[in-house]
Amino acid sequence: MSREETYDTAHEAEVTLGTPGEEAPALQGDPALGCHAGSTMEQAARDAGQSELLDKFAADYPTGPHDKPQSMCPAFGSLRVGLRMKRVATVLSGSACCVYGLTFVSHFYGARRSVGYVPFNSESLVTGKLFEDIRDAVHELADPDRYDAVVVTNLCVPTASGVPLRLLPDEINGVRIVGIDVPGFGVPTHAEAKDVLAGAMLKYAREEAQAGPVPRPDGGTSDRPTVTLLGEMFPADPMMIGAMLAPMGLAAGPVVPCREWRELYAALDCSVVAAIHPFYTAAVREFQTAGRPVVGSAPVGVEGTHAWLAAIGEAHGVPAEQIAAAQNAFVPAIRDALAAAPIKGTITLSGYEGSELLVARLLIESGADLPYVGTACPKTPWNAADAAWLEARGVKVKFRASLEDDCAAMEAIQPNLAIGTTPVVQKAKELTIPSLYFTNLISARPLMGPAGAGSLAEVINAAMANKDRMDHMAEFFDGVGSGDTAGIWEGSPNLRPDFRAQHQKKLDKLARAAKAQEMI
Repeated sequence: MSREETYDTAHEAEVTLGTPGEEAPALQGDPALGCHAGSTMEQAARDAGQSELLDKFAADYPTGPHDKPQSMCPAFGSLRVGLRMKRVATVLSGSACCVYGLTFVSHFYGARRSVGYVPFNSESLVTGKLFEDIRDAVHELADPDRYDAVVVTNLCVPTASGVPLRLLPDEINGVRIVGIDVPGFGVPTHAEAKDVLAGAMLKYAREEAQAGPVPRPDGGTSDRPTVTLLGEMFPADPMMIGAMLAPMGLAAGPVVPCREWRELYAALDCSVVAAIHPFYTAAVREFQTAGRPVVGSAPVGVEGTHAWLAAIGEAHGVPAEQIAAAQNAFVPAIRDALAAAPIKGTITLSGYEGSELLVARLLIESGADLPYVGTACPKTPWNAADAAWLEARGVKVKFRASLEDDCAAMEAIQPNLAIGTTPVVQKAKELTIPSLYFTNLISARPLMGPAGAGSLAEVINAAMANKDRMDHMAEFFDGVGSGDTAGIWEGSPNLRPDFRAQHQKKLDKLARAAKAQEMI
């Protein structure tokens, strides 16, 4: 697809389900286990004809040492993407408990619109009536005066049962219909679930642009070649990146995931794609299909910014003197900002946002000692340079890190500060180690260019200075107990290890029965 083709310049689980209506045999295993049913749900999905989908997930999002999510339900990521887009309706198909949890956490994170839900029971799932109900719901929602697109998402049980969203019409009354499967047994993290929907939307938009003229984005288009930014970022970062690109005659394009459907056309109509977050495998595939070069890493710190500007400039064919002008305009300012806000101390870093390696680079250039970085995301070509840079400086980089990996590193290193997910932070505080939640306190700050340099120092130095307070709290609560004896007791707690042993025997018996069932 050429850039000229993009715009019209004259216009601004309980069953295995095959075919709907056919009754099918029952799914082995407990559907209530959902994404934590592991191989049981996956095998059910393959039996339902979903092998191609699961093989694609395995290639795009290879799993690590654990085969089930360790963060929130992965579908939260794709749900978040849809809910943040204008004129896009969202419908979930899954167990009621899953839908309740997803809608709750979505509204907790600021969603201001309803989430559609198509309920089901054993009969509607077995007979294929669930698919018919979804189709009816989509037809009812498809109002072109209200929506540009309707996104329908299969959760674990409908995916394992083979509910065929691919049979939904591509559009109804001019409203695009996008059906995706986001099972917890196939998509490892909610970060990568963002890519599932972003990639599906880009594919749809790319095929629209190839078929004929498409509308311009409401915000207009740039008069300069653009760099599409792949990955959710702090709002100031795209503006900072735009300023750094200007000396090379380039402009910052849309951020993917986009906020409106028409931005997808502008994202595809770019000169270069910057994979700021490296796990958007499906999105990258769509950009490459459209003939767009993709550059990894990001303009963080002195060395990161220098290398990234060079890579972007070379990918677009910018003359060397213009690349040097951009580097000379910003790299000295970044060096000065880092020198003015040093970080002294040992830090361990872990998270599931995808920007962990970028933050690690910034911390090291700020002066921090960083022996360990863990990310729930996989190693890809787009973060390989960051990993190599960190490893050359003695950092242990763990891709697809588990909670156990992150906690073990933190406990072994005993850092001055632990940055991580909620359970890592909780464990660190129990050990009187100052800690910060990565998502809320690190991701919510600028990282790119001079604005990002030094932005972390204030919060990190303040947190490390809290060590005395942590020690005082531990001393204050010393003796209150833990586990079965947690809390303050007037007498000794009434422990019944015999009850626990009896219950454990029941669990062991159930596990043996399940194992025997798998062998049959």
